[in-house]
Amino acid sequence: MGIRTMLTVTVCAATALSCGTAVAAPGGGHAGTAGGTATTTVREDFNGDGYQDVVVAAPAAAVDGHEWAGYITVAYGSAQGLSTAHTTVIDQNTPGVPGEPENGNSFGSRMVAEDLDHDGLTDLALYANEWLTSPNNFGSVIVLWGRTGGLTGQGAVRLAAPPDSQVGNNLTAGDFDGDGTTDLMLDHGGEYEERSVLYGPFDRSGVPAREQLVTMFDTDNYMGTTAAGDFNGDGIDDLCTTYVYEEHSEGAKLWLGTPEGLSPVSTPLPGASALAVGDFDKDGKDDLATRVVPGDIVEDFPADPGTVKIYYGSASGPSTTRTRTITQDTAGVPGVSEKGDQFGARLSAGDVNGDGYADLAVGVPFEAIEKTRAAGAVVLLKGGPGGLSGTGSQAFHQETAGVPGVAEAGDHFGASVRLLDLDNDGRADLVAGAPGEDLEAVADGGAVWSLRGTASGLTATGAFAFNPVDLGALVKGAGFGLNLSNDNGPGISD
Repeated sequence: MGIRTMLTVTVCAATALSCGTAVAAPGGGHAGTAGGTATTTVREDFNGDGYQDVVVAAPAAAVDGHEWAGYITVAYGSAQGLSTAHTTVIDQNTPGVPGEPENGNSFGSRMVAEDLDHDGLTDLALYANEWLTSPNNFGSVIVLWGRTGGLTGQGAVRLAAPPDSQVGNNLTAGDFDGDGTTDLMLDHGGEYEERSVLYGPFDRSGVPAREQLVTMFDTDNYMGTTAAGDFNGDGIDDLCTTYVYEEHSEGAKLWLGTPEGLSPVSTPLPGASALAVGDFDKDGKDDLATRVVPGDIVEDFPADPGTVKIYYGSASGPSTTRTRTITQDTAGVPGVSEKGDQFGARLSAGDVNGDGYADLAVGVPFEAIEKTRAAGAVVLLKGGPGGLSGTGSQAFHQETAGVPGVAEAGDHFGASVRLLDLDNDGRADLVAGAPGEDLEAVADGGAVWSLRGTASGLTATGAFAFNPVDLGALVKGAGFGLNLSNDNGPGISD
């Protein structure tokens, strides 16, 4: 009943830093990172109603008989949070969306929700694992434009790329030149060792203001997941990239943002897996929270109890001397560090209690609940003057009072996590996916939960859950909730 296969793009991300982004808000104010260190700024608002929204991917779903074609669901926030009354299902059959469902497209396997054209409405850039016979490109990035009525396929475009190219790998958003518009870093048809930065604003045909090629590889390794944030506090986003070769973690690099754009010169950082970006100690510099790769061997993830390590921001970027390591054996953290729990498999930052300090949602998708294997859980670590700690931590799963559902083997609750202020009360709410959830006797249909933020942390009171059955969408093996917008972390390793 667990997730037994992973997307190619997700497997490639399984050993490096997962995505959080930090962009300047319309009007020039900094928008915060990965769910918001500045929760008063609405960032992921596709319809412009002032409430944050979330996109749920079902990348494993078969569409029109095409295996792993994939679809997405847009769930809109409101004063009451999420509901099934205001949702939209989009796939490559949706009018206006480029392409068509095909085997292995995995539509939505990576999703970046940012305002690309600088009109004040959030847009969605998503990766499709498709092969385009003309211009003979593998992979594409499709942009759905934000509208007052919400996301549709109307006017959707593919980002143009040179022929005979790999396109879309490592798609990451940030404001790398500090001009207040969103930029995209991705594989865009350069040489093997290069990645492109497409600088915003983009026009409605998907053309950026300019493009920069940066050499980001110096060996034959590959880039895993990535992260953007203002780690040195200069008002410009920086970029972290991690690298893997075969079963080995090959470290990470920091690329500083400058007024001219991303620096072509990097500094080394320790390797890591999942990542989130947030200002956990409220010192004006973003901090980097990572899952540690056990012994630098990525093949050891399935047996890993899980360790989260925080690198606090400094004038030179994430500090390797001011750090904090947290496991389930850390004082105050619920649970016990056990073989295979994978504490930290997914991470997301946001201010849950509204105190101005970013908190951290930690997915533990292989946590056993009583004797139920790999049912999964989410732990909330709280920020404060000294940064993250175990003090006041909370844990939630499907046996928590008030949380809908029942913990079952292989559900993988917490395989995706996001902290977003869905009801616009100044406190981030938790969105958590369980892509292995069985629905109507169909394995791995998947489901998503939402728990509200309060002054004391997350609460299960009024918790809400929805799944493909509720939406009249495709169910069988869909993996609904395997990925959430702006949660582009590594795949879970069973």
